[in-house]
Amino acid sequence: MLEGRVAIITGGTRGIGLETVRLFKKNGADVVLFGSKKETVDKALKNLKEEGLIVKGYYPNLYNYEELTNVMKKIKRNYGHIDILINNAGISANKKIEETTVDDFANIMDLNVNAMFNATKAVVPFMKENGGGVILNTSSMVSIYGQPSGVGYPASKFAVNGLTKSLARELAPSNIRVNAVAPGITNTDMVANLPKEMIEPLIKTIPLGRIGQPSDVANAFLFLASDMASYITGEILSVDGAARC
Repeated sequence: MLEGRVAIITGGTRGIGLETVRLFKKNGADVVLFGSKKETVDKALKNLKEEGLIVKGYYPNLYNYEELTNVMKKIKRNYGHIDILINNAGISANKKIEETTVDDFANIMDLNVNAMFNATKAVVPFMKENGGGVILNTSSMVSIYGQPSGVGYPASKFAVNGLTKSLARELAPSNIRVNAVAPGITNTDMVANLPKEMIEPLIKTIPLGRIGQPSDVANAFLFLASDMASYITGEILSVDGAARC
């Protein structure tokens, strides 16, 4: 489904990101994953190689627009074009507001929103040179319903939705589609670190009766990145088993 495409996936060393790397590679894409540090990138590349999947990896500072631009230039030189960007890197939060520091809130917004903006801004000129592309963002079910604590996380994901919908309209004339996937409770490290008293009541709200798997979300990314979704832009696709917080 992605034969001949070049895809960049941030937060690609574990969880949803790593599963999306696998799926895109198996569907013919040349994949470049971004991670937060050399050790995690090297480990992911080694594990993928053992599975027979050869991908490239970098660990740019997502808070540094110039550094991201330089990495994008390198990828363009290596492959000739950049077709897909998935902004998947992110962090969650669960502290009540009295326990959340100003720095805590700023850190969440920096990675979940500002870093996403930086990567998007860095890649858009290359997509315009190609005559189009696809930008996909990882949102969350809490971007629709909020959550009972950890206000920074839903606030950041509401911002992701706004960025997605606005850029879809702005970039459509350049044939660049922009969509987001909003996972529900998914079996990732991020969810594993949340307290059971937060997760168990939420599972009971899932009509399909199970937690989502990273592959469920990766499949949504694959669809939106492919030509099957060529007339879809500005959408926030929920992948949550019909859950309601």
